[in-house]
Amino acid sequence: MGPADLAHVLSELPREQHPDLLVGVETSDDAGVFRLSDDLAVINTVDFFTPVVDDPYTYGLISAANSLSDVYAMGGEPKTALNIVCFPQDGVDKTVLADILHGGAAKVREAGAALVGGHSVADEEIKYGLAVTGVVHPQRVVRNVGAQVGDVLILTKPLGTGIITTALKRGRLRDRHDTEYTAAVDSMARLNRTASHVMARYTVHACTDITGFSLMGHGYEMAHGSGVSLRLRAAQFPVLPGALRLASEGYLTGGCKRNRSYLADKVRVSPGLTAQLAELAFDPQTSGGLLMAIPESEANACVQALENAGSPAAVVLGEVVPHTEHWVEIVED
Repeated sequence: MGPADLAHVLSELPREQHPDLLVGVETSDDAGVFRLSDDLAVINTVDFFTPVVDDPYTYGLISAANSLSDVYAMGGEPKTALNIVCFPQDGVDKTVLADILHGGAAKVREAGAALVGGHSVADEEIKYGLAVTGVVHPQRVVRNVGAQVGDVLILTKPLGTGIITTALKRGRLRDRHDTEYTAAVDSMARLNRTASHVMARYTVHACTDITGFSLMGHGYEMAHGSGVSLRLRAAQFPVLPGALRLASEGYLTGGCKRNRSYLADKVRVSPGLTAQLAELAFDPQTSGGLLMAIPESEANACVQALENAGSPAAVVLGEVVPHTEHWVEIVED
């Protein structure tokens, strides 16, 4: 569902009022957080989607990594997961489902969590994901609001997964034989666990993971909830191999167009920016990286720590500024 439709539906729902509900739906945060005691809170999140690659096992890996990501974005550790499966009654070999589930289970084990069950329904189109429960200390919850003027913005994974998977679906890429494909799969299947652990060592004022609403969409949520604006520098964008070329060839998603439409009066793109870089900013990401707002004095050390921990694409790509006419602005350099 597009962000505009979702925002409209959610606006009609009553707001939960509970003294131990630390994070609800008010700021479109990555997950809900509920306090159980003075030193323990649970994080709840759910995510599932249709296949983004052809290989069932790889799809399971990616979808599970994407589902687990919200817990990491909040500064928590996943503990249990439940499978969510939509699968055709007929016409698709059940070994496909088995491979998907094996991939998901492998990624849950890598996260150090336990897969404890799930639920399935018959559906004409395959869908898979997880409902995940994590834990965090109530005083260490990292939210998507709280960014402060003077902070800089760090992104931990490259952009372009939506463009590349669209090219794959349309037959432009030859699956696992293309370097563009393998780079995208490696990024999508990589847990945000290490990045979250690095984040815990620094003064991160706000964090969110970049997924379907794109860098611009999730950046808007951070800026709006924090009462600030974000200035993003396109020259610093980390980009997956081939993403800009494929964007120039027209391999854009419907989600990209919906994100652009929803954000049209909320963000600004420099007129001098290339069309390909602009599309990248609105491209829906699958299992994207963490976007952190951190004091400038700690940024270089944090980026170096991320690189040392296996996040070579981590980069400072902008800064937090006082609120202006637009919540997010992309400049050329």
